[in-house]
Amino acid sequence: MQPNLNGNRRHVQRIRRPAKIAAVGGMALASLVAACSSSATTSTRTATATATATSSSSPAAASTAHAVKLTTIAQFPAGVFLENLAVRTDGSILVTALNRYQLYYLPPYKGTPVQPLLLHTFAGPTTGIVETDRDVFYVTVSNLAKMESYLERVDLRGWQPGMPAPVQQVLHFPAGTQYLDGSCLLAPGVILEADATAGLIWRVDLSADGMSATASVWLKDPSMELDPNNHIPAQPGVNGVRYDARSHYLYYTSTAQQLFMRERVDPTTFDAVLAPELVSHGSMWDDFAIDDSTGMAYATTHRQNTLERVPLDPDSGEAKQTVAGSPLDLQMVGPSAFAWGRNPGDYGSVGYVTTDGGNTAPPPGVGVTPAKVLRAEVS
Repeated sequence: MQPNLNGNRRHVQRIRRPAKIAAVGGMALASLVAACSSSATTSTRTATATATATSSSSPAAASTAHAVKLTTIAQFPAGVFLENLAVRTDGSILVTALNRYQLYYLPPYKGTPVQPLLLHTFAGPTTGIVETDRDVFYVTVSNLAKMESYLERVDLRGWQPGMPAPVQQVLHFPAGTQYLDGSCLLAPGVILEADATAGLIWRVDLSADGMSATASVWLKDPSMELDPNNHIPAQPGVNGVRYDARSHYLYYTSTAQQLFMRERVDPTTFDAVLAPELVSHGSMWDDFAIDDSTGMAYATTHRQNTLERVPLDPDSGEAKQTVAGSPLDLQMVGPSAFAWGRNPGDYGSVGYVTTDGGNTAPPPGVGVTPAKVLRAEVS
């Protein structure tokens, strides 16, 4: 694959600076294509944090070690690939099960494990989920084998467990869409969707009533592309996306190239401006959440079975830290996404993690384990 660099020398220098980035990634898309043609327990563990420099040009500043206490709050059968999650204002959680084409509901966690409730089964793999208004969610359905992707509206206003979930398809993505992965809210009525194999980000503009939508390419960049030299086949390019409205940066991970990037956003038009900038490198980051009060991201690494704390300012001199999963924690095998809780005091302190139980990359000697949703208490 020959990237079109558009003469942007500053961009090339920034993202190519780390020498010989290992070409490994988070989610095996080849395995996903095959998956497209199923009693909760609880335990806790505190991981020892380790730190490494965030870039080859900036020495790591002295950093306070941080750790995360993990508790299993829900469990799914081995072989289920939990891909993403959204935490509701009442503390309940919606979870996408990619290889089951399903959306699940988890009741609010109150100290004892909860039982997942199936909300809906879609026509293809379920990936990202975004809340645009209170209790109105948009779930991405993307079938790499068929090259077909859809956006489905799930309206849970007035919904109660046991009731059917109102679901309506609002968008069939245009030709050229390949595999949609992470998604996020950019502005009221505007969603961004990462296309992990096309190497670009789509912008979705919802209609005023949210019942229809249009899609256009928001940004395409070499940092988002697949790595043709990847020794693990078909690792995703651009993967997780999150917008920080305070700084007006869109942050994204590029798994195959092991990049954590940011893109400046015009706060009026919400267009991408300037060139993407390297934030960090060297990990197989998947989806993540931002803590804008501390200037940190908490990012899952999927195949590496860890959760990392990554500084959002590439010039801070601070170190990225592994805050959970080193050594391997059997609760957190194949972590795929992280989201903050919604209860008072949760932001920056209590989050939730989905895992695939090693469905993508079973750890040696462990194999595939039950997929889990974990509560993560940050210290």
